[in-house]
Amino acid sequence: MRSSLVIAAVPLILLGGCATASKTAQAPATPEPVVASSGYGKFLAGVGALNEGHDHLAAAFFNQARTEDPANGLVASHAFTAALMAGEVDKAAALAPTGEGVSEATARLGQLTVAVKDIIDGKGKEAHALLVGGTIGYPHLPAAALLAPWAAAEAGDVEGSLVRPDVSGDHVVGYFGELDQALLFERVHRYGEAETDFKAVNAAGVNDELATLMYGEFLERRGRRSQAIEVYDNGLALNPDSPALKMARARAAADRAPPPPPTVREGAAQALLAPTAVMLSAKQDGVALAYLRLILALDPNRDEGWVLLGDLLGAQGDVAGARAAYEEPKPDAPMYAAAQSKLAWSYQNAGDKEMALKIARQAAASGSVDGRMTLADLLRADERYAESADVLTGLISEQKKPDWRLLYARAAAYQETNRWPDAESDLKAALAQQPDNPELLNYLGYSWIDRNEHLGQAMAMVRRAVASDPRSGAMVDSLGWAYYRLGDYNTAVQKLEQAVELEAGDPEINDHLGDAYWKVGRKDEALFQWRRVLTLQPDDKTKADAEAKIASAEAPAPPQKLAEH
Repeated sequence: MRSSLVIAAVPLILLGGCATASKTAQAPATPEPVVASSGYGKFLAGVGALNEGHDHLAAAFFNQARTEDPANGLVASHAFTAALMAGEVDKAAALAPTGEGVSEATARLGQLTVAVKDIIDGKGKEAHALLVGGTIGYPHLPAAALLAPWAAAEAGDVEGSLVRPDVSGDHVVGYFGELDQALLFERVHRYGEAETDFKAVNAAGVNDELATLMYGEFLERRGRRSQAIEVYDNGLALNPDSPALKMARARAAADRAPPPPPTVREGAAQALLAPTAVMLSAKQDGVALAYLRLILALDPNRDEGWVLLGDLLGAQGDVAGARAAYEEPKPDAPMYAAAQSKLAWSYQNAGDKEMALKIARQAAASGSVDGRMTLADLLRADERYAESADVLTGLISEQKKPDWRLLYARAAAYQETNRWPDAESDLKAALAQQPDNPELLNYLGYSWIDRNEHLGQAMAMVRRAVASDPRSGAMVDSLGWAYYRLGDYNTAVQKLEQAVELEAGDPEINDHLGDAYWKVGRKDEALFQWRRVLTLQPDDKTKADAEAKIASAEAPAPPQKLAEH
């Protein structure tokens, strides 16, 4: 079985923090206000709204419940949390809970929220006292440690701002604390010490786009444009698809004005990105969402924050909120293409293909590589394969050495338009660049098996793919189908049963298993599998094949069997 392919390149944000893909459901409709005569009733209404993804409505209910029962720690905690999750940071800071019935983690998050609100309000001294006072422990201690120097800077405490954060055993705090220290040294015109820190961070062996950008911008501000270009080139050698690095290099090469150093609020927002990425990596989405709300309260122009917020809101089912977040990055921003890609896919997943393509075409019209790749993906998802191939051909023609992912995607489009020689050529070219890639091995191997060509070589390729990813139902299916083509039906049944266990809802795998059952005389089970195919939203070809087999009660004869060699 060939696996699905999406090629749109979305830049990873810090530390490889991964955000959850948005759900395909439509945005939940805002419910009618619940008439609740008691504080407990309003509390229950708030819980219901929160579970439905209506953070603002939940915050209103919890706030009403708290007004009626101010001593209830559970209600206070929910009122604070709902306000923060809804992005109402001012209200959340005012509702920060303490006392009996409040968990330590919630109380600590409340103190962190108050500190952020103090920074926003210019109360750096108060914020710094909270952040270093020992009341904000784990899991929020790293965030507090990274924020503390910026709070000191807001308070005008130069020496306090230059104290590097240190949380024992926390390498994230050490790394990003040194990066922030470089910015804070620059802020007080201690440029030599700033550069020492920038160099140390960039020499640490971490492939970090943010550190590269910050050092390059520092050099630009010092008038050392050629050195900045060299730094950007080194970063692009490791991250050739980075829109931010490409834009920075183009700016430096054109001798345009570099970005100014970050303000205190911008620096504080940036400092919170690393703990956010850590929480995302640990699947602590609730804490990550809270941090993102604090980041965006500090710096509403922080595009990485908006994109990550969109991902998390989409994962909660708040499609409208996710779309609003994706619309925040401006067309000249590095994150714009990534945000537009996610926005387009949110409409595609909701069934609005026309709007999805409209958004993708607008992004592609800007010339953005990512925008054009997204358009190619959507066209292929809509089965407009020839158009998808045309977009990809334009991208490939602009590259001296075409990216293997583009070749792979165009091969998939060619395959669907019966241009097999062209598809095979692209797959071979892609494999020449990535000879051990299991997706490519499986795709070309399966295609040969399905066409009854080069079965021995195809079998070896699919075996390598399965060995690399034994939990992939698509790849195990390819191996099972190879045994079927070779006439080893008993082994085919064994492998295809494994594939169905791994990908129970895949119509093509179930169809293959039905064919194999028929060949070993398990005809009732074969008919069951073919009927099951019809319940799994198969494509038109698979559906027609299954219906024909059910009607005739017989599996089609396979193409002339070739001996494995």
